[in-house]
Amino acid sequence: MSKNIDYEKSVTRLREIIAELENPNITLETSMKLFEEGVILVKECGEVLDAAQQKIEVLSESLNKIQDEVE
Repeated sequence: MSKNIDYEKSVTRLREIIAELENPNITLETSMKLFEEGVILVKECGEVLDAAQQKIEVLSESLNKIQDEVE
């Protein structure tokens, strides 16, 4: 991941983009810009979630090793 993003703010912005895209009076140009922004945000959020999942897996493995040593 190339930069740190605020996941919650990104999800909020995605919701805003969806609401704006649902406006029937939106121009094609605006729609395209919003869509592009949304695609970038989805990709960044996916990277954040992937990193979180990897961290959880590492921590779970560590916890399992500790539990095995205690038993």
